[in-house]
Amino acid sequence: MTREQLFQQIKIKRSYLCIGLDTDIKKIPPHLLKKEDPIFEFNKQIIEATSDYCVAYKPNLAFYESLGPAGLVSLEKTMSIIPKNIFTIADAKRGDIGNTSEMYANTFYDYYKFDSVTVAPYMGKDSVVPFLRKDKWVILLALTSNSGSLDFQMTEVFLPGTQADFKLYQHVLRHAQQWAGTDQLMFVIGATHPELFKEVRKIAPDHFLAGSGE
Repeated sequence: MTREQLFQQIKIKRSYLCIGLDTDIKKIPPHLLKKEDPIFEFNKQIIEATSDYCVAYKPNLAFYESLGPAGLVSLEKTMSIIPKNIFTIADAKRGDIGNTSEMYANTFYDYYKFDSVTVAPYMGKDSVVPFLRKDKWVILLALTSNSGSLDFQMTEVFLPGTQADFKLYQHVLRHAQQWAGTDQLMFVIGATHPELFKEVRKIAPDHFLAGSGE
């Protein structure tokens, strides 16, 4: 999906709503457990109820991978019923390098047909570039919503040859823009850091931001 297509959906629906499909077999309604594929049935009902209002669906891969082959079948079936004009996010948080990242990209883009993948940047450029493909998106983890984000992402960074100092997440926002533009790159900015949104927008004024709260 292109930037223009995604923006058009936002305008038509007057919404930025993203539905997380973090479907936990232990938490879905008991009556669905009688179905042949309870995970898919739950997702199907959610999609049918929300597709007129949301602009994105975000399956979290851990909830499907944890169930082995059956969970991946549920994921594949879920992807097959999401309307093609709705943006899809593989919340996979991959972050390996080289041909490993290439294989991950093939999995999510070519097999499951996702529009985007969440990617961790902390192994550097070569962990991100394999996910940069035409009309596909990297959603880069810059400032996450969890309490542990303070462990590293807020660390001060002193860049050689400069007098400036930055927080690590700020350096990620700046440096990653050398790898891709606003038509391929989004940033995860946790909604638990509302006081930092103005600072984020100074660094990345035109990129889409994806946020969540814990």
